[in-house]
This record gives sequence, C-alpha cells and structure tokens, in this order.
Amino acid sequence: MLECVPNVAEGRDACVLDALARACGDSLLDVHADVDHHRSVYTLAGPGLRDAEGAVRALARAVAERVDLTRHDGVHPRIGALDVVPFIALDGSAAPDAVDAAHAFGAWAAAELAVPVFFYGDADPQGRSLPAVRRDAFTARPPDAGPAEPHARLGAIAVCARPLLVAVNCELATRDVATARAIARAVRERDGGLRGVRALGLSLGSRERVQVSMNLVDLASTGIQLACVTVRDLARARGTDVERVELVGLAPQAELARLDDAFRAWSGIGPEQTIEARLRARGRDAQTSSSNCWTLAP
Repeated sequence: MLECVPNVAEGRDACVLDALARACGDSLLDVHADVDHHRSVYTLAGPGLRDAEGAVRALARAVAERVDLTRHDGVHPRIGALDVVPFIALDGSAAPDAVDAAHAFGAWAAAELAVPVFFYGDADPQGRSLPAVRRDAFTARPPDAGPAEPHARLGAIAVCARPLLVAVNCELATRDVATARAIARAVRERDGGLRGVRALGLSLGSRERVQVSMNLVDLASTGIQLACVTVRDLARARGTDVERVELVGLAPQAELARLDDAFRAWSGIGPEQTIEARLRARGRDAQTSSSNCWTLAP
C-alpha cells in the first residue's frame, strides 16, 4: 500500500479546498488546511499504485484549474501551487514502489501540466533534500523533467519517495517571532539540534501568535514527544510556553504508541489521528460527506 501526501499552496478558500478534496475520491484520508501558511496537506492512501497515483493526478488537475501561485502570500516556503508530492511505502509495499510512483507522477505532471518537476529524497539519484530543492531550483539546479522555467501560474513541483515522517507545530504564547526562530535554530539538526528535525519559526497573523513548525524526518531518533517537549522547555527558558500542539496531517500508529499519558493529555494528540485509524474508518469520515465547503483549521 502506498501513501501520498501532496501539499498545495492554498489554505484559505474553503470552497477551493472542497473541490480539491472531492477530486481525490475515496483515497482521501485527511485534509489539513492552514490560513497563515496558506497551505493544505492532503493525505491519500490505498491498496496499490493505481489508487494513490490516480488520486494525486486528479488532485493535480484540480490544482492546475483552481490555484494561482502569483496570488500567494502565505508564510510557508513553496516553489509551486502543487508544491510537494511525496510517495511513501506503507506495510506490504517495497520502497522501490514509492520510487516508481514518484517517477511516474513526475513524468506525467511534466507532460500533462507542462510544469517543471524536481525529484528529491529517494526519487533523486543524488538523494538531495527538499530544502536543497527550494534553495537551488532554477539557479544551481535545472528541473529533472518538464520546462526549464517555472510555469506562470503553477511554478514547479517537488516530487519524492521517502520514509514516513511527522509534521508537527508548536504554537507559542507570544507574538515575538524572534523567539520562535531562536527555538527553531536550537532544535533543528542542521544547527546542532535534534537529529532528523527540520524547523522554522513563523508568525501566525490570524492568531497573533508565533509557531515553531517542525518536520521530523528520522522518527527512530526524534519522535513527536521529544521534539515538542524540547520546544516547550526552550520556550519556558525564554519566559513563554507552548500554547498549542498541532499535528499536520496524520501520524503512523507506531509513533503515537510511543507517547506517554502525560504528553497525550498535554498535547491533545489522540489515536484517531493515525493513518491506520483513518484507513479503518474510510468511507465514514467527514471528508466523504456532502458538505459544500471545508472548514479551515484556525
């Protein structure tokens, strides 16, 4: 079984988000939208290559029709309207299946949508990272497929195959973005922090708060609890605190099993936020209802 977690540079128009969700069909397990990031994360999964790949192609067509990157002003970094398309092999799949899916989607998107494609992670022979793609795209690095220049409305797409990761945000009880950035530097691996942690300090205008936004790419080394407790400790040392913990999308059940009771109670992260729980509940979740528009996350 393959999971695909496309990230779209649209997080504010509920009716656009609804249309994109409907395009995914019954492979859709979760939508997480953020108005300040101006970004939405779609979690797709299904038994076999055709399910996940078919859903993300339908989503890509809908994004091409409805999203215009030239109007985007969110705080999250991006290179495209359909910004990243990661494929992940779940139980019963081999990692090469995810690589094959990434390459097939990249070739399709370049030909069908005329959008430049950059491969990263296991789909890139050099194993380059997403931050490297964002830094080098169209300057030090040409696209791997598609046109040599960004699409006028859609920009480019970064496509990968990778292991499971978790995205989690810690909202701080302060408006001081310098504090969030200092904590992000302290926890991210590249600056000597926790192994497998990528972090940014961001300002949330709609909430008058700041956030430490993290991707945990080596869960065996640094899981949700260690990352969030470290942010909390650093925040308290700076005279503030973590006001809210937000899981972006879904996490593997094995990762939530590592959380102790005190952390669960503090963070509010529960068992219904796992990939496995949503697969079991497929067809009964709110995203498959007949509602007209998605409700945006605060």
